Amino acid sequence: DQEYKINIIDTPGHVDFTVEVERSLRVLDGTVAVFCAVGGVEPQSETVWRQADKYKVPRIAFVNKMDRVGADFFRVVSEIKEKLGAHPVPMQIPIGSEENFTGVIDLIERRAIQWVEDEALGMKYEYTEIPEDLIDETEKWRENLVEAVCEQDDDLLERFFEDRESITVEEFMEVTRKAVIDLKIVPVFCGAAFKNKGIQRLLDGIVALLPSPLDVGAVYGHNPYTKKEEERTPDPSESLTALAFKIATDPFVGRLAYLRIYSGTLKAGEQVLNSRTNRKERITRLYQMHANKQNPKEVIEAGDICAVVGFKDIKTGDTLCDPKKPIALETMEFPDPVISIAVEPKTQDDIDRLGLALGKLMEEDPTFQVKVNEDTGQTVINGMGELHLEILLDRLKREFKVECNQGIPQVNYKEAITQPIEHREVFKKQTGGRGKFADIVFRVEPADDGVTGLQFINEVKGGNVPREFIPSVEKGFEEAMRNGPLAGFPLDKLKVTLLDGSSHPVDSDQLSFEMAAKIGFRNASKMANPVLMEPIMAAEVVTPEEYMGDIISDFNRRRGQVEGMESKAGARVIKAKVPLAEKFGYVTVLRTLTSGRATSTMEFSHYDEVPPEISKQLLEKIQGRTLFV
Repeated sequence: DQEYKINIIDTPGHVDFTVEVERSLRVLDGTVAVFCAVGGVEPQSETVWRQADKYKVPRIAFVNKMDRVGADFFRVVSEIKEKLGAHPVPMQIPIGSEENFTGVIDLIERRAIQWVEDEALGMKYEYTEIPEDLIDETEKWRENLVEAVCEQDDDLLERFFEDRESITVEEFMEVTRKAVIDLKIVPVFCGAAFKNKGIQRLLDGIVALLPSPLDVGAVYGHNPYTKKEEERTPDPSESLTALAFKIATDPFVGRLAYLRIYSGTLKAGEQVLNSRTNRKERITRLYQMHANKQNPKEVIEAGDICAVVGFKDIKTGDTLCDPKKPIALETMEFPDPVISIAVEPKTQDDIDRLGLALGKLMEEDPTFQVKVNEDTGQTVINGMGELHLEILLDRLKREFKVECNQGIPQVNYKEAITQPIEHREVFKKQTGGRGKFADIVFRVEPADDGVTGLQFINEVKGGNVPREFIPSVEKGFEEAMRNGPLAGFPLDKLKVTLLDGSSHPVDSDQLSFEMAAKIGFRNASKMANPVLMEPIMAAEVVTPEEYMGDIISDFNRRRGQVEGMESKAGARVIKAKVPLAEKFGYVTVLRTLTSGRATSTMEFSHYDEVPPEISKQLLEKIQGRTLFV
């Protein structure tokens, strides 16, 4: 037996914690996608799968809970194909299901693996003959496996048709591994993890099929000074390159930064360069983490994951590297929060502790933001959903001993303009001595499809606006987008074309042009038919048939659009798009409607325009300062 080291990162399943999945996938070499044998491919499975596609992470699938009532391995395999667009290839098939699930059939070795009943922790299993009633099924799925793998290699495919018996297990597994790493196939295993059934074979599959750091190859970044592309290979003798993918607070050692080492070697006590801050950080101690236990280490090499302490300023997404060979890897992107709650400390002591506690939570979680409402002075916390904020408020109380009164949850609205407007803005100030002057002519309009942020186009001819002032104009528009014309909500996309302008040889400077852009945007956007935008959620409800009518009627009352219905494991699945503003407290309503027999999931889909009548009511509410309680 050989020894293998596997770093496992377990991520939460709830959609509110999608950031945990995102940052983990960024640093993983391979993943095991776990599906419920009853629930199959759920909405959150689709979200996580898309994230894994984005980072091109090879994966194998494990169909869990085969011992549950309603378990159906083959249905889940077909859902992986249909809903995720993947190419699932079972490596084994189950022997029985639900309470009769006793083992699996290894399709490569053509033998059954049966777990000894009543054996603690499922440690004991034995190899047996394939049950007679499963021989045909085994051959059918074995043929499917062999064909799917051989299609990935021309030489193997030729031998498959001419002399398939000449293909050895080693050759077959080598091609299977390559196909997994190239994202061509997804091997599927099954079992019941709670009873440890199927876990041994899954671990064998992880070792045999998922890539090691050496299989993944080089990572690319750029030199923060010269901007030239840099390459780093997973070699301990290379220059150090590491990515901080998570910050956490430990009650005993303080702030921990979790790092993935891509190249080189990190030693305790060493100085490293943070590419974002351009400052050196001393890493005083290194730990290999095992759940919440720290195992001290002196050295961590390329391909490994560790936690470090002793740093001053490291954030999620920072690159740490050898000061002599600087590199900045691509940082991480996180979604904007969609929900907010006003919080108020109960006592003077709580006031003092609140700021510190919120700062630590923000450092740990990039999707958690804290803002102060300028008009009311209230502290407003923002997150990805009700559960997300609920857990953070609980942590404030439990870990930081901060008691808070909280307001009712509010939606994070945005604004957008819907029609193009051309505008001239002249910014002029004369207060004795040198004045301020900037003149710009521009067009604001909705951004092109697929663009986020500011889409800035400079069409000024003949140097009417001197080149050195163009970045200031762009900066002014960027900052102005943070406060929309209707209620001060941000715009997340906008197209601005700078057409013309003029300057003064003495009075014009960068600040003048920045101010002209800010004031110009404020004036032009009011005429560009601005609208409020609200977050729309993709909701899915699994319910017994008899409650469908009530649930659909309730969706209609909530301005929802039912997009489809299907059957799954004896229940009905309703898919709908519903504004987040209408979904607060929905779990309680659903429980009442269905006597607790239905379940629902919800994830962010997109922003859409608020209907005019509702927009009018909202704006009156906001102007009356009743939005935050």
